Amino acid sequence: MRRRIGPALVIAGTLALAGCGSSDSGRDSGSGKAELSVGSAYMPQPVSDDMAAGFLTVTNKGGADDELTSVTSGIAGQVTVHDTVDGTMREVKSLKIPAGGRLELRSGGDHLMFEQLKSKPKEGQTVSVELHFAHSAPMEVEMPVKPATYTPKTGH
Repeated sequence: MRRRIGPALVIAGTLALAGCGSSDSGRDSGSGKAELSVGSAYMPQPVSDDMAAGFLTVTNKGGADDELTSVTSGIAGQVTVHDTVDGTMREVKSLKIPAGGRLELRSGGDHLMFEQLKSKPKEGQTVSVELHFAHSAPMEVEMPVKPATYTPKTGH
């Protein structure tokens, strides 16, 4: 009987160690995902009847890059994503959100354009938007409407 217990203990120990190894790799792959949060969202009160801009910051605390691919809102016929390079604005298909970094949409830089407004939002109101990403689930964000001349303390 003793001869059988020794090999059984070796096999059990090996299986336990193998289980530990796979558990560790599960944790590593978990950190390989984007972990997104949104803050500092706002829309300056539009001066035009048919267009508005939107700004926010997407923070990625995860271990993988992601991309903002599109934005939808019931207030506009279309919401487009723009980058700004050397003072020139252009529509883009996506904006990168680096692992451990952030995407800042700010006045004079990358931003959202709300086109074909269905109604002109007023200061004090809130605009709902849904952000869509390449790898993460969509996020619903509330953007307060600020004065047209609003400059946030965070600089964007």
